[in-house]
Amino acid sequence: MLILNKHISIVDQYLAELRDINVQKDRKRFESNIERIGMVAGYELSKQLTYQKQVTQTPLAAAETQILKDRLVISTILRAGLPLQRGIASVFNDAELAFMAAGRKPETEHGVEIDLSYVATPDLTNKVLVIADTMLATGHSIIDAYQALLAHGKPSRVIIISVIASQPGVDYVEKHIPKVEIITAAVDPELNDKFFIVPGLGDAGDLLYGPKT
Repeated sequence: MLILNKHISIVDQYLAELRDINVQKDRKRFESNIERIGMVAGYELSKQLTYQKQVTQTPLAAAETQILKDRLVISTILRAGLPLQRGIASVFNDAELAFMAAGRKPETEHGVEIDLSYVATPDLTNKVLVIADTMLATGHSIIDAYQALLAHGKPSRVIIISVIASQPGVDYVEKHIPKVEIITAAVDPELNDKFFIVPGLGDAGDLLYGPKT
């Protein structure tokens, strides 16, 4: 697992602004910071992918270059994941996109249950599947999304990218997805009784797009 804030960088400022209850009032900055973290995470992911050599003709001479060999599908869970997906996808010109809609069912004594109602994805066979989820809280929505996506082909790798993850969510995902890889800007220690990450940043979807009715 790669945790971006383990090494000091501009990501720390993006995170600070995302968490700040006063800065959160600037909705466009909130969205932009998530997208920027997606770009940084996408760059870090690019270091872990497979490339192939080719000869590229410049106006002056031929140059040996490297181009991406892996085929990527970058998926997200609506609605909070959209700017994160957009940031990651901006790094990879030829990546395909997938979209899923998931919502929390009324909470029971068993905790949070996820209603996955919509999946739109290209074929995933032998591709690198990236699941972008801004807040990796319980991990249940990611597991439900992953299982739904498997109906559309078996990917060669599964990589989860988040802005903030909870340690319980990380543990749950690693238990249920074989050989999963995770890139996140920060890992927070716990969830509250409403299954929100603490300290986290609140409801990312509401902060991005307004409260739900």
